Formats: sequence, structure tokens, C-alpha cells
Amino acid sequence: MYYIAGLTIPVPQQAVEGLAVLTTLRFFQYGSSRTRTIVPIARAESGPIRTSPTTFIGKAVTPIHGLAFFIPPVTYVLCVTGNLFTQPAWMQRMSLPNDYFQHKTEVALRIVACALTLVLLKFVGRAFTHLGNQWHTIGRREKPRVVQTGPYGLVRHPLYTFGLIQQALFAVMFWSYAPLVCLGIAAGAFAVKMPIEEALIMKDSAVATEYRAYMQKVPARVIPFLW
Repeated sequence: MYYIAGLTIPVPQQAVEGLAVLTTLRFFQYGSSRTRTIVPIARAESGPIRTSPTTFIGKAVTPIHGLAFFIPPVTYVLCVTGNLFTQPAWMQRMSLPNDYFQHKTEVALRIVACALTLVLLKFVGRAFTHLGNQWHTIGRREKPRVVQTGPYGLVRHPLYTFGLIQQALFAVMFWSYAPLVCLGIAAGAFAVKMPIEEALIMKDSAVATEYRAYMQKVPARVIPFLW
């Protein structure tokens, strides 16, 4: 049995794993729902993707960061649920260290990470709302528009920012190193992908001048003042 710091309510380990599973499923449900809604709108209002990357790395980078992002949570949900809400022994070998935390502190941190994931979804929703009909995986739509409002006024690729934050939250939710490894892979993929995306935008004479001014106005791609 575990206890949340400051409270006297016992929390079985299975309950913590169950909460992490349910939070992850909610994350998937929300992302899938928003994507299914925005894709047909983007196609109808801004047209199909007109220009896509032609190089191997340009075509491969999106699947790479996609796999890095989804493998840890999918594996966690399937294996923990199939093991009656207990992490299998092989998964426990990748656990974050417990040397610096009491069990009740670990439980509290995992619960907080679940709560922060639900909060983060609100910010993801705002990014989707502001991006609107310009959503795409990589490339230029037939009717491009430079989005500069909401989170796009702070960084040029806020969905990538939220993706990296979510991987860090997954690491705490699952109490595992695996999402941190995949966070590094995703960050590397983003570092390669963002210049490719922006080069495609700059090739479009309709928005090139506006996007160049936007780059000067918002120099950060993912993390304000850092990256």
C-alpha cells in the first residue's frame, strides 16, 4: 500500500497503474478525435498538400518521431493492462531510480503527472484551434496561411513543444526511462524536420515574406529563448 504525501488515504499500486493507463487512453482519445476533426476541414478549406519533402530523410523523419512518441505509451497500456495493472518484471527493470524518493512520493509524482497530462491537453487543443485549416504532418497546403496567434506567438512549432513535454510526463507517469529515451529521439527528429518544413514554406512566394518576418518576430522554434 502507498500513501499520497500529506494524506492518510492508502493507494494500492494497481490503482496508480490503472490511473496512468486511463490517463494515457484519454490522451490517445483526445488526440485522435481532434485529428479526425481537423483533417477534413484542412483539406476542404486549404486544399491538399501541394508540396512534400522529396529526400529520404524528409520522408522518413515524421514516421521516426511518430514511432518514438507512441511506442512507450502503447506498450505500457497493453502490457500493464494485460498483466492486471501490474508492470511486468522486464518493464520494472527500466524503472526510474527509487533511491531518492519514498514510495509515497513516487506515487504522488505519478498522480501529479497524470493530472498535468490532462491540463496539457487543454494547451494542445488551443494549438489545434489556432492552427485550424493549416494542419498537416509536413508540407505546404494549396492555400497556405502563416499562423501567428495563441501559442504560435511564443514558438513556431508549439505542438512539438507539447509533444516533448508529454514524453517527460509519460516518464513520470510510467516511472520509466523508456519515454526519456524516446524523448531524445523525438527531439533529434524535430531538429531535422523543422528546417525542412520551414524551407518548404519559404519556397511559397505567397507566404515567404510574411513567414520570414514571423521568424524574426518569433525566433524560437520549440523552447522560448533556447531553441
